[in-house]
Amino acid sequence: MIWMSGAVVSFISMAIAGRAVSFELDTFEIMMWRSFIGVAIVCAVLSARNRWHEVSTRHMGLQVVRNLAHFTGQNLWFYAITVIPLAQVFALEFTSPLWVLVLSPLVLGEKLTPTRGLAALIGFAGILIVTRPSPATLNLGLLCAAGAAVGFALTGVLTRRLTRTVSVFCILFWLTVLQAIFGLICAGYDGDIALPSLASLPWVVLIGCAGLLAHLCLTTALSLAPATVVMPIDFARLPLAAIIGAMLYAEPLDPYVLLGAAVIFGGNYLNIWKETRA
Repeated sequence: MIWMSGAVVSFISMAIAGRAVSFELDTFEIMMWRSFIGVAIVCAVLSARNRWHEVSTRHMGLQVVRNLAHFTGQNLWFYAITVIPLAQVFALEFTSPLWVLVLSPLVLGEKLTPTRGLAALIGFAGILIVTRPSPATLNLGLLCAAGAAVGFALTGVLTRRLTRTVSVFCILFWLTVLQAIFGLICAGYDGDIALPSLASLPWVVLIGCAGLLAHLCLTTALSLAPATVVMPIDFARLPLAAIIGAMLYAEPLDPYVLLGAAVIFGGNYLNIWKETRA
């Protein structure tokens, strides 16, 4: 509960900070500065724990593809939080585990069982409730949030594949380094990279720290308790995001978003429950 509370607070903090700096930095610049901070943190941890020997260039091609997927998903996510309500972003982000069910047979050769197929269908029904696709309701922000979920899912699948042969420290090192390079290229293609102002710098530091802390808390929580216990706590992000969006940004509390998120959660939980029983 304590570790997952840290993850929930970290994810929401990153969304608030992302909105705060979006008026000054574009998504590529946010990712670049965030990754620079991440590189410094990861290098410090590697040195402190004497783990540099675990960093290698093994499976570098897979590392690059994984980080391109994460870089794309994270940029789409940062854009989405600036143009649609936070609750919608988080609701669509929670479809990521369902996309993993679809991608795992293609990337990992895992079997798509009837339960997994049913869970994916339930989740996609939830997507339709959240987005209510029509010419009047469908917009770029929703598409970016949905695309971010696919990017995160592909990242997760490729991470699972990498962990078969390389350490977590190696994955984290190349995560920060490669995304710093991607961010530098994309932010600097026009020859104009904005520096964070003194007012924005604390928000940028918060984004860099919160991103790493969120995944540390989530991973630690999953190592201490079953996914059936951990994931329902993670879904507390949605009502909290809805409340914060209403309080800070005057975003309406859309009952369809909450209903769709509940359906998405049901699909996720069905799969987790069945897998842990198996």
